[in-house]
Amino acid sequence: MHPLRQQYLTKAKRVVLKLGSAVLTAPDGLNLPLIQRLVGEIGRLISGEREFILVSSGAIAAGCRKLGLTSRPTGIPQAQAVAAAGQSALILTYEEAFAEFGLKVAQILLTHDDLESRHRFLNARNTLFTLLQWQVVPIINENDTVATDELKFGDNDNLAALICNLVGADLLILLTDIEGLFDRDPREYPDARLLKLVETINAGVEKAAGKKAGALGRGGMLSKVQAAKKAGAAGLPTLIANGLTPGILGRIFAAEEVGTLFLPQAQKLTSRQYWLAYNVTPKGAILVDYGAREALIQRHKSLLPAGILEVFGGFGKGAAVHLMDPDGKPFAVGLTNYTAREIGRIKGRQSQEIAQALGGPQDYDEVIHRDNLVIFPEV
Repeated sequence: MHPLRQQYLTKAKRVVLKLGSAVLTAPDGLNLPLIQRLVGEIGRLISGEREFILVSSGAIAAGCRKLGLTSRPTGIPQAQAVAAAGQSALILTYEEAFAEFGLKVAQILLTHDDLESRHRFLNARNTLFTLLQWQVVPIINENDTVATDELKFGDNDNLAALICNLVGADLLILLTDIEGLFDRDPREYPDARLLKLVETINAGVEKAAGKKAGALGRGGMLSKVQAAKKAGAAGLPTLIANGLTPGILGRIFAAEEVGTLFLPQAQKLTSRQYWLAYNVTPKGAILVDYGAREALIQRHKSLLPAGILEVFGGFGKGAAVHLMDPDGKPFAVGLTNYTAREIGRIKGRQSQEIAQALGGPQDYDEVIHRDNLVIFPEV
């Protein structure tokens, strides 16, 4: 038993558990025996005073079986219709399985827009807290039926990482159909080595993850590593393991060396910082000079107009924007006090020149105040 595993896994009380399509589905639809087995493991752990929030794939697989389709549809309207048909079958399967352990479930369908709006974000958080207080198991999925490209989370790995911040989780578990992260793709290299512990997610780790996705799911190992990076920014570890292994959840919480454990980063973001960094879609970008970049990152200053080189986009006041260095690399996101047009008129000027440039006194010397600015963790 590795001491870090014992530290993070045995003490985790609130857990976000993502179940992927590779775990939940069989060739002819949902893998009912496996779902019942996993629900049994969850039920026993809940009786040990743990809380679980499930992020579940499987709606399209369930819909394909319900509608007699032999493969996942490729058209967006068709895929959304199949998801709508399958979602009811998926939640009924969970409802019946959890009922055997005296537990109730609640279905929550989200789009990215729900978590981007701070008001709706807080409403969703309060709903989830109430369900957990009532000992109801929330089962979350992306609302595929109404989501457009602009509103999509991308995959349920990313959604699970965002849910961790939403509910203040202690641990993220991503169950898939392989043992964890290997140093290279085990499907192509038989001598690939399982990485049991990842302290820092760097370019080498992401390269090892590759980009290959499964037949039914949208994410691959790379999406899971990126989810682990986001969870780490919120201050919690991530465990990727094989959900097809009997007793896997009990082994995880006994701190056995199964799967790959990703450690959280040392300096975690606050919930609001995390929301700004990962939930909000930037509406434009501001290019700053190296001096401004250093002041923002090293000295934790606000962004003043003097350090701005250029502005991109047609955003209004209060919009989220990326900050880019002179090489064009985004390194932060913030909420701007000025419109794109106004920033274009005051860029490169001293703060005392703002009133003259804009034709009258203004409320702010800063284009982006430090309290509304988040530096990306990897910078």
